[in-house]
Amino acid sequence: MNLYSYKRVYKVFRFLLTTYLVIKKKDSFLGLKPLAPKEFKHTIIDLEASFIKLAQVLATRADFFSQEYLHELKELHDKLPSMPKKDFEVVFKRAFINDDFKEFNNEPIASASIGQVHIAYLKSGEKVAVKLRREGIKQRVLADIKIINFFNFIFKPLFSHYTKNSIESVIKEFSSMIVQEVSLNNELQNLKKFSNTYKDSKIKFPKPYEEFSSDDALVMSFEEGFRFDDKETILKNDINFNEIIANLVSFYTEQMLIKGYFHADPHPGNLLITKNSEIILLDFGMVKTVPNDTRIAIIELIKAANEQDYELYISASKRLGTIAYEAPTSELAVFTSKMFEIFSNNNLDSESMQKLAFEVLEGTRDLPFKLPSDAIYILRVSAIIEGLGTTYIENFNGIKDILPILQENLPKALGAKDSIVETLIDEIKDIPFTIKDFKSTLKQASEGELKVEVSKNQLDFLKKELHSYFKPYIISISFMITSIFMLLVDKDLKEIAIILFTLSLIRILYK
Repeated sequence: MNLYSYKRVYKVFRFLLTTYLVIKKKDSFLGLKPLAPKEFKHTIIDLEASFIKLAQVLATRADFFSQEYLHELKELHDKLPSMPKKDFEVVFKRAFINDDFKEFNNEPIASASIGQVHIAYLKSGEKVAVKLRREGIKQRVLADIKIINFFNFIFKPLFSHYTKNSIESVIKEFSSMIVQEVSLNNELQNLKKFSNTYKDSKIKFPKPYEEFSSDDALVMSFEEGFRFDDKETILKNDINFNEIIANLVSFYTEQMLIKGYFHADPHPGNLLITKNSEIILLDFGMVKTVPNDTRIAIIELIKAANEQDYELYISASKRLGTIAYEAPTSELAVFTSKMFEIFSNNNLDSESMQKLAFEVLEGTRDLPFKLPSDAIYILRVSAIIEGLGTTYIENFNGIKDILPILQENLPKALGAKDSIVETLIDEIKDIPFTIKDFKSTLKQASEGELKVEVSKNQLDFLKKELHSYFKPYIISISFMITSIFMLLVDKDLKEIAIILFTLSLIRILYK
């Protein structure tokens, strides 16, 4: 199977070249201009699968793309034509060796880049949704990842240190997630774990039928409801949307800040609303675990934003990894102050707020902001939920309207129990361990064995500084060795060798 034609490689090149030029704010590269926003979107749609997913991740970066490009990227939907009949038959026969269904509808009700969904009835009469994986999609995804990494290797030297790190984080996280997403066995396990972890939430999940499922097919209970973006039908049924948004935000607060295990793809097609105002969550291909350090840093960011505490906000951002360790505090304080002013202005509607925030971000392109892999999908989820809120609630504000709900959950996120008594009991239980840790620290200090841990961000900073310090020496020494080698090989090259050696020496002395 030829996964990459010359035409497709060229489209990938234009996609990545446009991304580079837009991020760098350049008009052209080697005479080639970036694709216009609409053409950029249509190229991504033509490339399908991996590139739609990658573009959806890139759409979270307001500091990378202008508003025109972001508008087009946010319109990308993971909707594609269904599999050819021949491919469908191959996948179906491989997935269902036995005659498992009383009835199976061959026409899919939904078709995305990874798979398509069919309605079927088990022999017991139960109505189910069957997700079939596209034939050859795993091989296509792996080929896409290789060519994305190849072009990134070519463009990487043209980016700044921080932008380079951010892009590599996006590609690394995207590659990891999409490889997991093409495995329906992985999605089955995610669904089971998610259903168990959040069994007491107000959100409903499909019931998996593990005995009929495989890596090519996932069989689940069929859930009835209106798509989240079907505004006309939802409003016609007098559904209380303020309550729905409050439940959704509360649920995601629990996922990201309390449990640390969250659904990373809550787009409108994956969220259904019932007539009883119940939320049904679908599609568990993209599920993320939030490390504890990241979870605590996010909690502190929220607290700082609510209390307009500049120092805590900058400190938490550095620990989260979104701001480089060596970032100038004074400039960051000015940036943070401007953002706080925007978010605290009650006279701004959502559109005006986004416009002002974008203008502030435009002026920070030279500041050392980064995008760690842990933050990529958190940002994407936040952007999606804010978009859902603005669809139904006039002047919905992603910061001001969400913060009160988050504030209610902060004590629980930090480990507090439902009652003061339970919290005190837990604290008392920890006292012996605290005393033991304190004694151990004193002993290590007295014996000269006390260790200091350095954060990953600090290590990245030290690595960058050491690299920039030693790079001229390494190059100069390489030239010196080359000049000596030239003399040994051919004495007629003596003049060139002396010049090369002299230049290398001058470079070291006057670094």
